[in-house]
This record gives sequence, structure tokens and C-alpha cells, in this order.
Amino acid sequence: MKKLISGNYFFSLFVLLLCYSKPYSQSIPHLQKKGTSQQLIVDGNPFLILGGELGNSTASSLDYMRPFWKKFKAMNLNTILVPAYWDLMEPEEGKFDFTLIDSIINTSRKNNLKVILLWFGSWKNSMSCYAPAWIKTNEKRFPRAQDRTGKGLEILSAFSKNNLDADKKAFSELMKHIKETDQSQTVIMVQVENEIGMLTEAREYTADANKAFNNEVPKELMDYLIVNKDSIVPELKEHWKKTNFATKGNWENVFGKSLATDELFQAWYYAKYTNAVAEAGKKEFRVSMYVNAALNYRNVQPGQYPSAGPLPHLMDIWQAAAPAIDFLSPDFYNPYFKHYCDLYTRRNNPLFIPEIRFEPSNAAKVFYAIGHSQAMGFSPFSIESTEHPEGESYSILSQLSPEILKYSGTGKMDGVLLDTSTKKQEIVLGNYKLTVSHDYTLGWSPEAKNPDWPMSGAIIIQENENNFIVAGTGVVVTFTINNTNNKSAGILQAEEGIYKNGKWIPGRRMNGDQDHQGRHVRIPVGEWGIQKVKLYKYE
Repeated sequence: MKKLISGNYFFSLFVLLLCYSKPYSQSIPHLQKKGTSQQLIVDGNPFLILGGELGNSTASSLDYMRPFWKKFKAMNLNTILVPAYWDLMEPEEGKFDFTLIDSIINTSRKNNLKVILLWFGSWKNSMSCYAPAWIKTNEKRFPRAQDRTGKGLEILSAFSKNNLDADKKAFSELMKHIKETDQSQTVIMVQVENEIGMLTEAREYTADANKAFNNEVPKELMDYLIVNKDSIVPELKEHWKKTNFATKGNWENVFGKSLATDELFQAWYYAKYTNAVAEAGKKEFRVSMYVNAALNYRNVQPGQYPSAGPLPHLMDIWQAAAPAIDFLSPDFYNPYFKHYCDLYTRRNNPLFIPEIRFEPSNAAKVFYAIGHSQAMGFSPFSIESTEHPEGESYSILSQLSPEILKYSGTGKMDGVLLDTSTKKQEIVLGNYKLTVSHDYTLGWSPEAKNPDWPMSGAIIIQENENNFIVAGTGVVVTFTINNTNNKSAGILQAEEGIYKNGKWIPGRRMNGDQDHQGRHVRIPVGEWGIQKVKLYKYE
């Protein structure tokens, strides 16, 4: 009887724990589709990443990091992007040291910051500079890529099983450790490798690479291209069209002889390698994973830029070869911001900007990326090293995050980005057409006479038929009726204010000179704000 009672007791306790314990797998940060957008879910709720990426070497020293934590808070960051260095994590083969990573994660948690880990593994900015010394000094076991003359490059070969196995082992150990030690969901995403790309060739020329190049194009890729022929990105479709959409033969038979074909080939094998690393990591900890790209410049041949990475014209190759990678991301160091935001929202790819040159224009670009492109986050590079007004924009976006996440993917939110070349933009929300102009178009500021204007930007949300939120910097918004009737739109009420804990707290009522006697909503250059606007119609 005593044994029976004991058995029943432990059985009941087991059932109780089973009912009330929350499986860790259910709460792992993950992506979730919402309308036309995808959102990152953290702690069960949508999360907007207001991030900053650390300089490459900053996180290698805890003492060096110490002064920056207060700065991150002052800049209104909620997330930092931090390298995980393979060479420091596995200085001897099979011996792992997570001290540095643990300290960064724990200190981030204490400062109410989330972390996105950047795996500096086989490749960082094309090169293999973060591979441990025991890999770098054993070229026979861990071969390098070669150029067409047979010269070795400071790039680990994507065709080496030894290279792949070593990376997989280290990355999976990292993911296992994060799962075991980070129960509070401080780590919300992981980037696999960093700016993968071939230089100064478009592809590798090792014996294994040459053999693969002369073999038939993998059936897995051909099946994908045949099924998705009508929807693949136009850059790839135009290239394939040159062989009349051939489906059999080696890479040159199917795609023609060119540097572009060399790049397609290398992209496939880079993506397969990266996918295997990601799969190994996800077996331990199934957090969302992505890859980032060093964007190519226009009119530059493959091999002259970091080629074969997750670039816009190679999206289909990467998506076909790397299903374990959740999305592809651009790193911005060129002036074509809107253009590349548009390219990276094709093929159902959600936009996340993990790295962008730290410059004043980011304070406007972030409103466009999140408002227009439904970006899940934004992250200037070397966030600790300079002072720029991102903090003002992040303050606005932090307040507005619940509204942004509520209206993302619904068609009721948009964003604008304006400068001297694009002084105004029209958007339609519901029955209204909004003309959003650069503040300097009013001619009220002496700086309006300057040949170059600072970038300005805004997010606009339609709360209901006649109510709008305008948030940003350096914009003027006018409203008209978007139909053919004779009615006009008027501003019934405009007020600036702040959101505190999700609740709107009104400040000034914007009338008279502040809304130009009911003509517009204005947030001047050099100022940041949120205004709520109520419209009415009259004949």
C-alpha cells in the first residue's frame, strides 16, 4: 500500500509538471507571418528590432565593452548584434570556451537588451580570418579555395568536407550552449557566417570545384527552377533564357559560358555549405537564422565584388539550396537604399537590415524601411563608435512599436524617404491620398537654399477611416480625397504627443502656424515627433 501511494504520488506529480511546465520549444523566438509581412515573435509577442551592430573587434574584450552599455541605453537600442568568434571560442580543436559569449549575453540581459549572434565561422567578409589557428595552419586537412592559376586564397574551400564538418561541429556546440544557458530568450536570432563571397574570382578552381562544375547541374536545383520558372527573379530568368531554358547538362550547358554562370555555380555550393551549418545548429536550438550580403556595385563583373553570396540576383539559388536559412539580408554601403530594399522583399523574403553604414541619413532611412518595406528591424554598424541621431528615431519607433506591429502587413501603413532628388512622394491609404514632402520644400528654412538637403523620413499609419499617425523627421503632409467626388479633406484636429507603455499621451494641439492654419502636418528638419491627425470631408 505504501508503495502504491508513493507510485501514485510521483505519477500525479509528473502529470502536474507536464501540465504546468511550458516547453522551451514553444517559446523559442521565431518568425510568424502577418498579412503581407513577417514578424519576429519573442516571448510570445511581436518584436521590432531597434538594433546596433558592434564593430568587429569590440566584443573580443569585456573591458573594452564596459563603457558602452550606458550608451546603448541612451541610444534607445533594444538589441545588439554581437560577433561570436570561432577562433576565440574553439582555440584548440574540440575544446570550447564560452566565457566571452556568456558574459556578453548576461550583461545584455541585465541591461534589457536582446542579442543577435553573428557567427564569424568559415567566412567573414569573404575571407576566413576567424577560422582557428589549428585550421589555418593545416592546409592539407582544411584546404583553401584556389584561383584559376592554382594559387591558394585566404578563403576556406566550400568543397571540403573537413572544413564543413569543423564549422558544423563548432556552430552546433554554440547553439547547444545557448539553449542550455539562455532560458530568458536574450538571444533572439543568429546570423550564419558573415558576408559570404568569392574574391578575386567568381568561383573556386580547386580540383573538387572543377569536377563539380563539369558535372550535371544538381537535380535539386533544376527541379526548383522548372517548378518556379515563371516566378524566379528576372535577373536569373534573363540569364537562363540565353540557353533557351536548357535543363540538362553541366553548368555551362544549362546557363552558358560566362562569369555569371561561374557565380551561380559558386552560389549553389556556398548556400549548400551554409545550409548544412544552419541545419546542424538548428538540431540543437531552433532559433531563426539568416545570412547577410555585401551588396554588389552596378556594372561590376563577378569576382570584382564579393561574388556568389546571398545577393538579390541569386535569391533563388540561395532559397533553393538553403531551406534552413529563414531569410536573406542586405548590408548597406551603397547609395541605392530604396532599390535594394525593394529587391530584398521579393520571393517572400522578409526584410531585415543587420548592417548599414553609420551615417546621419539612417535616422530617416529607418522610417522608410520599417514603414514601407515592413522591415522587422534595422541596425547601423559600429554602433558604439560614433554619435548620430538614430537615438531620436529609435525613441520614436520604440514608443510606436505596438502600433507598427499591429498594422504591419495590413496595407494600412507606409513609409517615405525624401531628399533633394526625391522631394515628395504620394501614398494612398483608404480614401485619402497623402502627399508627403520634404520640409525644405516650404522654403521657410534658410538651409532650403542649400544644394543638398538632409534625408527626411516618416511612417504613416491609418488607424481608421479618418484618423492617421504621422511619425518621423523633416516632413510635411497634406491630405486630399482619393476619388472623383467634389469633396475636400480638412484637418479637424492635430496633436503631438508621446506613447507611454502603449498609451497615447497628448501634448500640444497643433494649430495656427504649427499646421499652417489647417493646411498640413509638419515635423521640421532637425526635429522628431509623433502627431495624431483627425480628418474630415467638406464640399
